[in-house]
Amino acid sequence: MSNTTAKLDLGGKASDYPVLSGSVGPDVMDIRKLYGNTGAFTYDPGFTSTASCESKITYIDGDQGVLLHRGYPIDQLAEKSSFMEVAYLLMRGELPNPDDYDEFVRTITRHTMIHEQLAMFYRGFRRDAHPMAIMCGVVGALSAFYHDSTDINDPVQRRIASHRLIAKMPTIAAMAYKYSVGQPFLYPDNSLSYTGNFLRMTFGVPAEAYEVDPVIEAAMDKIFILHADHEQNASTSTVRLAGSSGANPFACIAAGIACLWGPAHGGANEAALEMLREIGTPDKIPEYIKRAKDKDDPFRLMGFGHRVYKNYDPRAKVMQKTANEVLDKLGVDDPIFDVARELEQIALNDDYFVEKKLYPNVDFYSGVILSAIGFPTSMFTVLFALARTVGWVAQWNEMIEDPAQKIGRPRQLYTGATARDYVEITNR
Repeated sequence: MSNTTAKLDLGGKASDYPVLSGSVGPDVMDIRKLYGNTGAFTYDPGFTSTASCESKITYIDGDQGVLLHRGYPIDQLAEKSSFMEVAYLLMRGELPNPDDYDEFVRTITRHTMIHEQLAMFYRGFRRDAHPMAIMCGVVGALSAFYHDSTDINDPVQRRIASHRLIAKMPTIAAMAYKYSVGQPFLYPDNSLSYTGNFLRMTFGVPAEAYEVDPVIEAAMDKIFILHADHEQNASTSTVRLAGSSGANPFACIAAGIACLWGPAHGGANEAALEMLREIGTPDKIPEYIKRAKDKDDPFRLMGFGHRVYKNYDPRAKVMQKTANEVLDKLGVDDPIFDVARELEQIALNDDYFVEKKLYPNVDFYSGVILSAIGFPTSMFTVLFALARTVGWVAQWNEMIEDPAQKIGRPRQLYTGATARDYVEITNR
């Protein structure tokens, strides 16, 4: 805590408020006593200037393009680590030693299967149901099958629930895909890695042996790492808000999935890919660049710029390299990938985009990679949810263990009608 205070004078009534300092980042005014002192609330739509909690998990400096997980730069983790190691880091606070890592992987591996009756739950959805709709329903239903890990006051049950969510999410996601295309489910193969197992369950078929491509596996692992956590974004805040009421962990993660489904959040990479398809061929790029610069034209370049990052998204740099590796490996012949590469170069060198700091973000590259691998756009947000579950679980656990955490209860600026008397319907 800082020794400084902030003075607020409202109607001639002054009050002092402590200024809190984190290990890094901007100071924070502690206004928890504001209403009691002044009778007033703050007004902050979107909570863009509000710190809703104290956290040790993820730090973002949008101006400098910095993203740290427990202090480790995201680019180092993506290049040198694995998704399972990052999962351990986010949940436990430190990188594991070899023995701890092996034990963690074994624990996750033991929970990859889902209850057989839960597999039948999928049949209740229409064949053309969106995979995210299925994810919301199935993850929420986990609490109906795993009663031994819903007591949030028991640290052992919280740990078991956390492991189950991380372990079962690839199985649930792969089954959502299989159901949507009318193929039989594949059970997990625990001899494979976390990411390799997911690829096999998604693209393998019972009649043929599936061989995991190491380039694709590495690319997917990086995508999972880059999406594992991102501080107090909309879906993470939703998980924390749901958890603050004492809801069970499966319900909280289902709430996060529902929030992530929004096109302004998890659906951004799908929107970026749809934009590339709309452009169609590289020769049309100048026309769309011109439209993007026209403030009266509704067209916008999707996959460029970021709500938090006012510099180059550090995740995008890793994803850019990965995209090139995947496209070169697969040798795909699709004009939208040519559009993506040329559009990227134009935006990085065009004064208009450079001045406004509209750099390609992680969504621009991830959609290109996932499409090249063979995922339909309807699965993009599902993959995001799979990866982000690790962050949600870590954030949920941190919130439960925080003695200062209270049930979320934002207030409002009321602008409706004042008190008035009821009039009988015959007199209206």
